[in-house]
Amino acid sequence: MKAFIIDKYKSKDGGRIGQIPDPELQADEVLVEVHAAGINLLDSKIRNGEFKLILPYKTPFVLGHDVAGIVTKAGVCVQQFKIGDEVYARPADHHIGTFADFIAIKEADVALKPKKLSMEEAASIPLVGLTAWQALVEKGKLKAGQKVFIQAGSGGVGTFAIQLAKFLGATVATTTSAANIDLVKSLGADVVIDYKKEDFERVLHGYDLVLNSQDSKTLEKSLRVLKSGGKLISISGPPDPDFAKEIGAPWFVKLIMRLLSSSVRKKAKKLNVGFSFLFMKADGAQLKEITSLINSGTIIPVIDKIFPFESIKEAMSYVESGRAKGKVVVKIK
Repeated sequence: MKAFIIDKYKSKDGGRIGQIPDPELQADEVLVEVHAAGINLLDSKIRNGEFKLILPYKTPFVLGHDVAGIVTKAGVCVQQFKIGDEVYARPADHHIGTFADFIAIKEADVALKPKKLSMEEAASIPLVGLTAWQALVEKGKLKAGQKVFIQAGSGGVGTFAIQLAKFLGATVATTTSAANIDLVKSLGADVVIDYKKEDFERVLHGYDLVLNSQDSKTLEKSLRVLKSGGKLISISGPPDPDFAKEIGAPWFVKLIMRLLSSSVRKKAKKLNVGFSFLFMKADGAQLKEITSLINSGTIIPVIDKIFPFESIKEAMSYVESGRAKGKVVVKIK
């Protein structure tokens, strides 16, 4: 089968399309014929070796964290899915590889595709949807009447998180450029800050929750817009000791993560606010919850561009540019 292969971290060619054997199916897995795959900044970061400490992939490997397609085989222990089912998923870490004709995925990580979505639309959802769900619902416990600041509202995570936060009954503030103000307002943002003209720290006060996806300077400023007892959840780092414990990291990695997050944890403690790092996990059950919100029309996918598989490097470069409104998808079949 054809696949987008990474032979070497930080390689000059940025990866290649080549032929590899079809996946071997385990008893608790389904084999999915890939129709479309979402592209995430995480793919570029892994290709460039930025997550080798957390996710050490042995080269060569196939990239890709989002998939929509059709089940073509089911392992002997699989009970929820059958051949012909249209599904979507974010495969678990160390089991990625959606930039290919086929991928074997654990049954527990898969959900039936939302009926009203195309394959391309469905492929745009899993990683950003699960990230937003785990940040706002699972970790942030966002409730009706609370205030949440979601950075980069026109991005992949932002466009989804705004809609989810509004469904939960929160007041939503976000940052974006002037060109995307109408977009984020249409998704439900109540307070929109043009980051090129205004400093969000001067505008926002007394927030319950911040979803941080930007740099360390923005993170530090975001701590100060929280009320006492508020929480900041960062999906862009730095990783903290709790995360190191969660993934069962070796002692030296735990030490590194403790040192990396030491400064921000001290600042958060001084302000009496919480700080935690989130690296989203595959979860088919949560994806089913997201499916119901999509089928009801509560959340809609936001897609910027769809690229053919042959242009996958161009698609990844476009994601890296930071210009995408919502998600970028590659059509594979």
